[in-house]
Amino acid sequence: MKKERGDTAAIKAWCLYDAGNSAFATTVMAAILPVYFREVAAAGLPANMPSALWGYTSSLSLLIGALVAPLLGSIADVGGYKKRFLMVFTLIGAISTGFLYTVGPGDWIRALALYALGSMGFTLSMIFYDSLLPHIAPPGKIDEISSKGYAWGYIGGGTLLAVNMAAIALLPGTLGARLSFVSVGVWWIAFTIPLMSNIPEPPFFSPVSPSRDKILSQGFRHLAETFGRIRQYRELLVFLAAFWLYNDGVGTIMKMAAIYGAEKGIGMMHLVGALLVTQFVGAPFSILFGKLSSHLGGKTAITTGLVWYGLISFGAFFLEKAWHFWVLAIAVGMVQGGVQAISRSTYGIMVPRSRTGEFFALYDIFSKFSGVAGPALFAVLTQLTGSTRTGIVSLILFFAGGIFLLRKVDVEKGKREAGNEHVTRNA
Repeated sequence: MKKERGDTAAIKAWCLYDAGNSAFATTVMAAILPVYFREVAAAGLPANMPSALWGYTSSLSLLIGALVAPLLGSIADVGGYKKRFLMVFTLIGAISTGFLYTVGPGDWIRALALYALGSMGFTLSMIFYDSLLPHIAPPGKIDEISSKGYAWGYIGGGTLLAVNMAAIALLPGTLGARLSFVSVGVWWIAFTIPLMSNIPEPPFFSPVSPSRDKILSQGFRHLAETFGRIRQYRELLVFLAAFWLYNDGVGTIMKMAAIYGAEKGIGMMHLVGALLVTQFVGAPFSILFGKLSSHLGGKTAITTGLVWYGLISFGAFFLEKAWHFWVLAIAVGMVQGGVQAISRSTYGIMVPRSRTGEFFALYDIFSKFSGVAGPALFAVLTQLTGSTRTGIVSLILFFAGGIFLLRKVDVEKGKREAGNEHVTRNA
C-alpha cells in the first residue's frame, strides 16, 4: 500500500464521503422527496397509493442492487476496482438525483424511476465505501472510525437538509424542493473528491492481476469461493442473519417515516424539520454509542438500541400530531447511527484479517437485502388494511427477531474462528 493504516488524511477523506452521500439519505430518501412525491408527483392518485408505490419502489431498487452486488464486489476484489466502482455508482446516484428537478405534478412514473436509479447508485456505492474501512483503520480504532463516519454523515446530511429547508421556505412554488435535488447531486460528488485523492486502491486479493477479458470469470470464481468459505464461520453467519432482520426495520423507518407522517396530516416543514433534528441528535449519539460499546460490549449496545427502536415503532402507531413526530424523530436520532456503526465494527472483529475486503462486501450484500422485506411488508399491509399504522407497528417483528438471533452470537468464539484472538474489545 502507498500509505500506512491510520493515515490522518485518508481517515478524514473516508469520513467526508459519508458527509457527502448522507445528503441523499436525508433529503431524497427520508425527508423532502417522499413528501414531494406524495403532494406533487403523485397528485391525483388514490389516498393510499403513494405510500404503497413508494414502498414497492424502495424494495425493488434495493432487490436489484442486492442481486448484482455479490458479483460486483467480487470483481472489485480480484481486479482492484473498489474506488472505480465507488465513483461510477456515485455518479449514477448523483446525476439521477439531479434530474429529479424535472419532476412536476403528476410525473409519478418519472419520479419513481429516477428515485430507483438514485437509490441503486447510493446502495451500491456503499459496498465499496465500507470495504475501504479495514484498510484505513489503525489497530483497535475500527469502532471509533466507524462511529466517526456516521457522525460526520449526520452533520453533512443535516447541514444540506437545513439549507434545502430554507430554500423551500423562501422560494416560490416547488422551486425550492426541486433545487434541493440538484444540490444533493453536487454535494455528493464534491465530497467524493477527497476520498478519490487521498485513499489508495487496496491491494488485490488475486496473486496475479487478471486480464480484463477474464475479470468476469475470475469474479464468478472468487464469488463461489467466498460463499464456500463463509460456512466456516458460524458465529459470523448468525450475526449476519440477526443484522439482516433488525437492519431491515431500521432502514424501513428511515425510508417510510416522512410519507407516514404526511398521511397523518403533518405538514412538510414539520416533517423535514423533525428529520433535520434527527441528524444533529444522531452525530453526538453515534460517538456515545461507541463509548457504550467499549464499556458494555457491542452486543449489549446494539440490543439496547433495538429495544429502543421497538418502543419507537409502538409509539408511532399512536402518532396524531406534529409534536408526536418531533419526539419520535429525536428518539430515532439517539440510536440510528449508533446501532449501524457498532454493527459494522462488531462484524469487523469477527472477520479474518487476511480477507477483510471480501467479507465486508458480503456484509454490505446482507445490508442491501435487509432493505427489501421491511418496505414491502409496510406497503402490503398498508394496501390490505387501508392504514399505514399497521405497517409501521409491524416493524417490531424485525427488531424482536434481530435481538433473538443476536443473543445467540458468541463474539469471542467468532474472533477465534477468524484467528483474531489478539483483537481486544468487549463482546
